[in-house]
Amino acid sequence: MEFDRNRYFMIGVLLLLLGIQFRMVESFVLNESSTRALARIAHESQLASQDFATQLYLDANPKAKKTIKPPHWLGWVLLTAGAIMSLHALVLPKPKT
Repeated sequence: MEFDRNRYFMIGVLLLLLGIQFRMVESFVLNESSTRALARIAHESQLASQDFATQLYLDANPKAKKTIKPPHWLGWVLLTAGAIMSLHALVLPKPKT
């Protein structure tokens, strides 16, 4: 797959939108299934365990939810990268038809 002007521009716009979202949102709260998947990947045994006692505990207590607080600089990095890629797409030659 060859990266042409349109793809660079689309990736730049997506990065700009992600940057805006990360600048406007302070934290994300994952649902239970996402929290369990993240715990399995990170090997946190308390949430990733699938034994009977853990299942019984989670059934009796409120659902476990993980809160993710992205660093403040991440939004600026995504905004900058998106702006650079979008501007770079404007100087690339137009695709041949």
